[in-house]
Amino acid sequence: MRLIAKRSGRAVAVGELVERLVGFHDGRTDGATVVADFRRSVLLVPLNDGEPMAADSGGVRWLYAFTGEASLKSFAVSRKMAAVVDYWTVYGARLLDVAVPAMGVPAGVAVDVAGPAPFLLPPVAGIVPAAVAVDRG
Repeated sequence: MRLIAKRSGRAVAVGELVERLVGFHDGRTDGATVVADFRRSVLLVPLNDGEPMAADSGGVRWLYAFTGEASLKSFAVSRKMAAVVDYWTVYGARLLDVAVPAMGVPAGVAVDVAGPAPFLLPPVAGIVPAAVAVDRG
């Protein structure tokens, strides 16, 4: 299943987001820029029995998201998953503003976790809606 969420504004090309992630790891790009580009990027979210795939760690549920089929394939191979993985395509903003709050527990997004430049978007103010941020006070 592939679901593309529509959003106004300039979408960020996959290569641009990957470059930002690499730049963040190299110290050339700040986190705020990566988050802004993530929000405007279309990502792949693998499904497990029709639900977005996630893992729990450190009291946070991490939704998996990937910048492209190659990074999703690397993840699937590393986890010895089926040869065909169903996924949704969705804008990063929808993940942060809709999917994370819908989890009902502290949740964030783990991007390209099997790739050379993984990135975590934790459930904190400025990344997820304030109502579900763990640091909302």
